Amino acid sequence: MLPALLTLAGLGLIAAAGLAIASRVFHVDIDPRINTIADLLPGANCGACGYPGCSGLAAAIVNGEGKIEACTVVDEQGALAIADVMGIIYTETEKKYAVIHCNFPEGGVGEKFKYLGVTDCRAANMMSNGPKLCPYACIGLGTCRDVCPFGAITMTEAGLPVVDIDKCTACGNCVEACPKSLIDLAPVSRTVHVLCSSKEKGAAVKKLCTVGCISCMACEKACPFEAIKVIDNLARIDYEKCRSCGICVSKCPTGSIVDYRTYDLVAEISDNCNGCTLCARACPVNAISGNPKEMHVVDGDKCIGCGICVDQCKRGAVTLKKVEREKRAVAAG
Repeated sequence: MLPALLTLAGLGLIAAAGLAIASRVFHVDIDPRINTIADLLPGANCGACGYPGCSGLAAAIVNGEGKIEACTVVDEQGALAIADVMGIIYTETEKKYAVIHCNFPEGGVGEKFKYLGVTDCRAANMMSNGPKLCPYACIGLGTCRDVCPFGAITMTEAGLPVVDIDKCTACGNCVEACPKSLIDLAPVSRTVHVLCSSKEKGAAVKKLCTVGCISCMACEKACPFEAIKVIDNLARIDYEKCRSCGICVSKCPTGSIVDYRTYDLVAEISDNCNGCTLCARACPVNAISGNPKEMHVVDGDKCIGCGICVDQCKRGAVTLKKVEREKRAVAAG
């Protein structure tokens, strides 16, 4: 018995010595900044940044392979703190949020069959392209909601997802999960969206959905900024050009274009105006009037809040002010 115990003890000592030597030979120094940055990241480990969790992104940032803005969850304060750890200057990028490009009301689109399978949009989509008659319609089983790690998506009684902009971090999980490719990310400053994804012709859309885009091109013709074009029978907004003026919203006959904004922007001209007429000449809706070398005025009912006049004014005399839509309607009445 004793020889066996001594043998085991000897083997244990040899193994311990081997591990000690290996730990020194193969030791890798870990940059302490990695743990510091990992602590500043949200810790959700959603993987939307393209790295294996927050620690993976932290390592990538320290190694110069990853960018701070790769994490869409971290706020400005956190990003500045990470930049401070790295000794770099952080330039804030505009926040984005998920937009669902489907908006049928309850009963607004029919069904081909009653789906009774797994409660997952991807599974349902494998059966004849989903149960909805419109092949581009949201299936409505809430897969986007289920994959959102921040609780930013809820479902309506009609079976449509609704995004809470304040909670949405633009992680992109819902974008990847949607089998219909109905979701994309848009800048928070852009509030006008086409909530339809159908590429069918107008006559076919009318048969399938009450609020679908019928490719009438009324929006394209009305937009003064060439920010919306009808491509493949579907109106599409170029967010780089769009100023969220809402003209296309008022021109859309089916209501497939909506504006999420609860207020209007109206130009206001101060006493600093010298009557150069630049703003009046640039206004796409003729909402500004006035004689040369005299203070100009804005017709609030015509103004669409596009901000072109603000860009044109060299004296800083033109600004945009927020006006609640209810108050504006009362004032107009």
